[in-house]
Order: sequence, then structure tokens, then C-alpha cells
Amino acid sequence: MSDGPSIDTVRALGQKLSNWGRWGSEDGKGTLNLIRPEHITHAASLVRSGKVISMAVPFDEDGPQTGGLGRFNPIHLMIRDGADAIAGTSIRDFYGGVDKHFRGTDDIIIMPLQSGTQWDALGHVVFGDIIWNGYSADQVSSKGAMKGAITEAAEGMVGRGVLLDVAAALGVEWLEPGFAIGADELDQAAAFGNVTVGEGDYVFVRTGAMAKVKAEGAWGDYAGGPAPGLGLKSAEWVHSRNIVAVATDTWGLEVRPNETADVAQPMHIIFIAHMGLWLGEIFDFEALAKDCAGDGVYEFMFAGPPLPFTRAVGSPLNPLAIK
Repeated sequence: MSDGPSIDTVRALGQKLSNWGRWGSEDGKGTLNLIRPEHITHAASLVRSGKVISMAVPFDEDGPQTGGLGRFNPIHLMIRDGADAIAGTSIRDFYGGVDKHFRGTDDIIIMPLQSGTQWDALGHVVFGDIIWNGYSADQVSSKGAMKGAITEAAEGMVGRGVLLDVAAALGVEWLEPGFAIGADELDQAAAFGNVTVGEGDYVFVRTGAMAKVKAEGAWGDYAGGPAPGLGLKSAEWVHSRNIVAVATDTWGLEVRPNETADVAQPMHIIFIAHMGLWLGEIFDFEALAKDCAGDGVYEFMFAGPPLPFTRAVGSPLNPLAIK
């Protein structure tokens, strides 16, 4: 039998770092409760040049998904296009024949809500028969989440953002698959960027996974394959700093293969189900990392609310760093 981390390790950390009941027995916001108005006004004071940098990947058929967990890349379809306008069909179908001069085009998207740059809601992870705050897992039914829905963050996800460029701090273009980021590496990245991480912050951890994808010109096994990411030794560091959310440039945020042989995605269990921490995945930090390296400023105003899909357990977004 392995002497390494196991489900018992996960249970112990989950209980030790649990935020159940911290914001009341009916809470669905989790660590979003930590945001106060002064955090947002301070974040606004970080805007000096008016520079806006997106951290999203394009939402299209060339995304990272390969069908695992039922996730596929977005499908974009036109329901009215320019040819319809020329043929006259859009006049009848779209405007009822009222206006022959003003015509338009329309489109739709078919996509899993977690197929690209996205937030995990607190109802996303089931551990045993519970979700965040000790709610029964049946609170997420076939109709969606009655507890822990993405709409809990519809008026949040704004504040001070901090880029922890772990890859750059360790002097590499990207971390190798299977590299577990712990407290030491997070401290090293904070020192590298000359930033402190504290209450109300949004923390963005760069592993360089996107740089690797771009260098190779292909997603490869990015979606669900071996990857660097947050490890068990990061859990107490994250909890002690009272941050609102953490996001990475990988598919699943945590190190893969997972450190626990007998349970998958242990950090999701600790972070979401027990801490009520908001997690972001598939972020692209390459443009931001280049800018931060150029001006030496690794903190910024962050804005990245989810789309308020009713009862959803995840959402795409276009996260913005504003400097």
C-alpha cells in the first residue's frame, strides 16, 4: 500500500480548512463573501495607464476539448446571414416584411459552459453526498443548482488581481506535467512579482501551459492529460490568505496526475466543497505575463463576472486585467 497522500489526507485537509457555516447556514457565495467595497476601490486605484488585457481563450471549434466528461468545443451557427439578406428571406423571417432596407444577421452558440475559459460554481463538486456548505448533493438536480449556482457570483468577480508567474519565477518557459505547486513556489512567485497576497484578492497562477500549447502549435492532451498545477501543499497557503478565487492556465487547475491515487481532483474537493473557493480554469496569461514582465507590475484591477445562467454550475467569461 502506498504511503503517499490518500483520501484520508483529503478528508483531513477538508475538515481543517472548512468554511462551512462561516457565512451562515444558507450561504451560497463562499469566499465571495470576503469582498468588501474598500477592496474594489483599492483595485480601481491600481489603474494607471488604462491598459486592458484579456485572459480568455477564443471560444471556437479550435479549443482544447476532445470530448472528455462530455465536453466539446463551442459550435457556432448562423441562423440569418448575409445571403439571407440578399435573397430576401431575412426580411420575411426576421422583420416580418416591415422594413426592406434594414436587415440583419443572427447566430447561436452550442457549448458546454465549461469548455473554455470558465469559472467553477460552488455546486460543481460533489464529495460523497454533499456539496459546498454541507448541502445535500440533491440540491443540484436535473434542473440545475438550487444551491451553489453560478448566479451567486453575478454581481461579483471584481477586485485586485495578482499574477503569480510560477514558471518565470523558477526560470522556465513552462512547468513540466506533474509538477505540484506548493506554498514555497507560490511564495517564490509572489517575491518574483514583488507582490503580497491577501484578503479579497483574485490570484492567477501561471504554469506556462498555454505557452507550451502555443509553442507546439497543438492542444495535445491539454484537456485532462498530465499537467502542472496546484498541489496539496498549496491548500493551507490559499486558505490562510482569505483570497476570493484562484485561476490557472491549465484545464483542471490542480496537478495531474493527481497526488492521491485513490481519489481524483483532490484540490477541487478541498477548495470548492470545503472552502467555498471559486476556481477558474483554461485562462490564457501569456499577454498579461509579457506585460507584467515589461513594466514590473504584477497587480491590477480584475473584472471577470460569469454569465448569469440560472441554476448553472459553471460559466464562460472574458476575464480582464486592467492596469
